[in-house]
Order: sequence, then C-alpha cells, then structure tokens
Amino acid sequence: MTDLPVYTRSQLALRNGQDKPQIWVAYQSNIYDVTQSRLWLNGKHYEHWAGQDLTEELADAPHTEDVFSRFNVIGILK
Repeated sequence: MTDLPVYTRSQLALRNGQDKPQIWVAYQSNIYDVTQSRLWLNGKHYEHWAGQDLTEELADAPHTEDVFSRFNVIGILK
C-alpha cells in the first residue's frame, strides 16, 4: 500500500458535503471518499452524516463493513 496522507478529526469534519465539496467518512482509521455515491448525497446517509468516524455506528447498519470496499481509501484518520 502506498503512503496515505494522515488527517485529523477536524480535517475530516470539513469534508461533510457542506463546508467543502468532498464527502468523506472514516471507518477503522481509514478515510473513504464517498463523494460520488448517490447514497451520500449532500453528505447524509439515512441518519448518518459525512465527515465523521462511523466505526461505532456500523453496528446499527443493515449492511456489513464490506460496503466500504466500494470506495477508495484516501487517507488515515489520526
């Protein structure tokens, strides 16, 4: 794997589809770019907001962590 940039929670929070055009979410320290996903339109996916670490919230989701395999890892959450 190539060296990925490291981002803070504050930097991740800005990629919420509102403050900046990028829509990113984190899961298990990996940051995924979900900007192109129609399910994350405007930075919201059901009751979840982009720009956050969704690791703990996945337990309530109707899908498994395999859903993240559809997206590119673009960074590491510090």
